[in-house]
Amino acid sequence: MFIVRFSFMRADGMALFPFILVKRPNPGPTLLNHEQIHLRQQAELGILPFYLWYVIEYLIRRFQYRDHYTAYRNISFEREAFANDQNLTYLPNRPFWQFWHYLTNDAL
Repeated sequence: MFIVRFSFMRADGMALFPFILVKRPNPGPTLLNHEQIHLRQQAELGILPFYLWYVIEYLIRRFQYRDHYTAYRNISFEREAFANDQNLTYLPNRPFWQFWHYLTNDAL
């Protein structure tokens, strides 16, 4: 994992395997854990399949909820990351393809 600072970013952080791009210096452990969860998802699926799935699921959720933020928060990858980003021991114990659980269960 490599942390790179991009002060012009709109989001606080973004995972782009193997990098974590951050907006501010010294990102907190919750943000880093959130982005590390995304790195694990990308490693499991492959980088291109991850982003293809992410965009397709976002478009489906956007049509479903008709709101950017609600659509974003209900992407299975984001649901897993937000549900577990404060649990700093989550990644060592995380089951393989755990994001699937968040895809098949009811959305927020």
